[in-house]
Amino acid sequence: MTADPMPVPPADDGDGQVTIVLERKKVSVPRMANETLLESARRAGLSPPFSCEAGNCGTCMGKLLAGRATMRANDALEPDEVEEGYILTCQAVPETPSVSVSYDE
Repeated sequence: MTADPMPVPPADDGDGQVTIVLERKKVSVPRMANETLLESARRAGLSPPFSCEAGNCGTCMGKLLAGRATMRANDALEPDEVEEGYILTCQAVPETPSVSVSYDE
């Protein structure tokens, strides 16, 4: 499943940055190939919400603000939520050089 609020050119693996907004704090880290947005948030020193890490519960849901990410699995979000830009950060891997996601939306 793909959430795509803004078209952005394709990324080269490992280039770019991931920006995470959590509890009104905004942090950016270099993008790492095949790393989920949840893993990026943890690497940034944040404590994002999560539970199952399998795409089943929806606890890690965030809203994609910029860029594009593909979810490896999604058993929690409805199609209209995905269309609105919501993603499961435990399953979402960036497809574009820069991605921004907010847990506060």
